[in-house]
Amino acid sequence: MNTRLFAGSVMVLLMMPVAATAQSIAGSDPHPDVHLYAAADFGIDPENVTFTKDIAPILQRSCQSCHRADGGAPMPLTTFAEVRPWARSIKLRTSIRDRMGAMPPFYIEKDLGILKFKDDPSLSDEELAKIQAWADNGAPRGDPADMPPPREFARAGDWTLGEPDLVLRSREMTVPAIGPDRWGDIGLVPTGLTEDRYVKAVEVREINDISTDTASTTVGGRWVFHHMTYSSGVLNEEGTGIIGDTRTRWPIHEVGRNADIFPEKFGTLLQANSALHLGASHLHPNGSQETTAHLEFGFIFHPKGYTPEYGNRARMRLGNGTDIDVVPGRAGQEFHSFTVLQQHTKIVAFEPHLHAPGTRMCIEAIWGTNHFTLNCAGYDHNWVKQYVYEDDAAPLLPKGTIVHVIGFLDTTSANKNVADNRNWAGGGRRSVANMFIDLGYSVELTEEQFQSEMAERRAKMKSRNDYDVGCPLCWAPVLPEESTTTDGSAQP
Repeated sequence: MNTRLFAGSVMVLLMMPVAATAQSIAGSDPHPDVHLYAAADFGIDPENVTFTKDIAPILQRSCQSCHRADGGAPMPLTTFAEVRPWARSIKLRTSIRDRMGAMPPFYIEKDLGILKFKDDPSLSDEELAKIQAWADNGAPRGDPADMPPPREFARAGDWTLGEPDLVLRSREMTVPAIGPDRWGDIGLVPTGLTEDRYVKAVEVREINDISTDTASTTVGGRWVFHHMTYSSGVLNEEGTGIIGDTRTRWPIHEVGRNADIFPEKFGTLLQANSALHLGASHLHPNGSQETTAHLEFGFIFHPKGYTPEYGNRARMRLGNGTDIDVVPGRAGQEFHSFTVLQQHTKIVAFEPHLHAPGTRMCIEAIWGTNHFTLNCAGYDHNWVKQYVYEDDAAPLLPKGTIVHVIGFLDTTSANKNVADNRNWAGGGRRSVANMFIDLGYSVELTEEQFQSEMAERRAKMKSRNDYDVGCPLCWAPVLPEESTTTDGSAQP
């Protein structure tokens, strides 16, 4: 058994047999969390692992969305000739698994908490064993007849969700090749809607004049919008601002972030006579050319007449970007944030957001005397990842639950994302300042909805030996329905 201590609690984790257990590479390797596996432990003859039969399918599923000719990654990984020179690097980067520098960049720790997520590209232990055996045995090509058909991708700049029902465009912004970052409000974008519509999905993309024909050495070299925090609401009579109590907050757009597909029972309202308010933009020079760019917001609507079953997004904000105290030259710094749920809540997505020193975030739920770790994820400030739970695995938390996030920061020289580890830093929006925030989103449930969701979970469990760490009351006794007396008061 292996124990992990953090946030004042001991988590006991069941590990695999020693032969297949994660091990550190011996010597002076800079990545102490590398996971090595023996192919034989999975019934695989390591000498028979080839690119065409074993490695290409893994790359197609988990790597080529970025690593292709017009993708955001610095090198394509679609053919044997392209992949072979990188065999040792692929072995190392994939074996890091859930820490800074890992590929693919999906950092959920797989040895605790909830493990069911939508669009999870992470690699299994068996896939890691195949990659490691392939690299260690000279990275052979294999039989060309075993090569799977090439994967087809949308062209660079195409919508990944299909053509939207409504596309809104920000104003053009011109950013010099070299210069300071730009922060601030870039105005309103009227929707033109004449009736209320509920949004099923939203995708934000940057359109710019950077050529996709030339390879980029960095992700940042492809784009100049680092992020955009935006909201929507009904315009005032003058059309110059949004009426305050009509404002809806949308998931933040950030470089490399996936599109948002909302749960079927939950629709986000985009009102008639409304506008997007692009209230907090961050633009940066790309270092190579003056760039003109704008953002496009693509909305896919639910059918007309759709009424969401779940009406309110939960008012749950966890983290701190204002007054934290990050000292220089220290690893393992922890920062904590708590909130008490005022309504039954279903957490739809977990999205750790830190800045350059960030290395990890955990989210916990405390109910009575029980302390549940929902998830922990590594963090790399070069990549922004949103982890969307499968609908039947999303945390179902009763009102009164204490939700707790822990941010882990490293300001030593081992963290290559930190520009100068000698400097103290407080809260702030620049990457050289600090914050730790969970940007995921949740929905509020009524008592009836909460009980219905739990009943669906229980129906899928074979026995009480099946336990749902995200549903602390799933196996609690079901309370009898209340009857009402003649005077209107409730009684058991």
